[in-house]
This record gives sequence, C-alpha cells and structure tokens, in this order.
Amino acid sequence: MRLVIVAVGQKVPDWAQTAWDDYAKRFPHELKIELKAVKTEPRGSKTLETLYAAERARIEAAIPKGARIVALDERGTQLTTNALAGRLTDWQMSGGDVALVIGGPDGIDPAFRQLAHERIRLSDMTLPHAFARVLLIEQLYRAWSINANHPYHRE
Repeated sequence: MRLVIVAVGQKVPDWAQTAWDDYAKRFPHELKIELKAVKTEPRGSKTLETLYAAERARIEAAIPKGARIVALDERGTQLTTNALAGRLTDWQMSGGDVALVIGGPDGIDPAFRQLAHERIRLSDMTLPHAFARVLLIEQLYRAWSINANHPYHRE
C-alpha cells in the first residue's frame, strides 16, 4: 500500500523539507509514503474557478489510478490520532493506494472536494501550507506507530 500525499505547491522552506524527509524515512517498507508536489497556478487576474480548474487538473494527474481520495479540508471530519490510526488500518485492509490531497492557497476545488471518498481536517486553525505537510506526515507516522505498538506514541 502507498500513501501518496498530493500537495499543491512545489517550494517549501528547508525546515519543512528536512522534517518531511525525517518522517518519510521512518515508515516501514510495507507502508510506502510518497509526496507528489504539483504546481500552484499563478494568481494574478484569474478567476477563482480558473485557478481551481488548473490546480484540480494537476492534482488529478498526480493521483494513482484507483486510489482512495482523502481531501484535507477545513470543513472535513476532525479525527483524533487514535481515530486516524483506525482509518489507516481500514485503508491498509482495503489494499489500495490512498491519496491525501492538500490544496493550494485557495483550498481545493469544491466539486473535487465533494468527489473525494473522505474529507478530514488537521486542525480547527489555519495552518501554513508547509506546516500542514509536516503535520500530516507526522500524524500518519504516529498512526502507524499506534497500530504497530511502537513506543513512539505515548498516552
């Protein structure tokens, strides 16, 4: 199974890339994690619909065929870490890839968001894009560690 993080935005600060790389190397070989960064559509005088359409096309091209799509959305379901661990188990049992999508500066195209199999949120607060990537990979690693009875997570 692969967890594919599809994130709009190609450039992140060094600290975020370092953190991403650190967590990514911790995952076991049976649970691969992959980042597919897609280009942010240049803003300017374009309409929001035009921006959404361009970014949606790039997002859809980056999602593996047949993958379960999980959109990160401020209006999505709020999960505890233990609940995320349960979802991770469910995803692993299904056997297919899972694409977790982080939108661009204006979020994710509303129509795409509605087509996603699930919508979850990382926080009630607005997070910087680079931090959202780091928080997501850390929580996925933590969820894996709970399921594996690894001592990383403590309660």
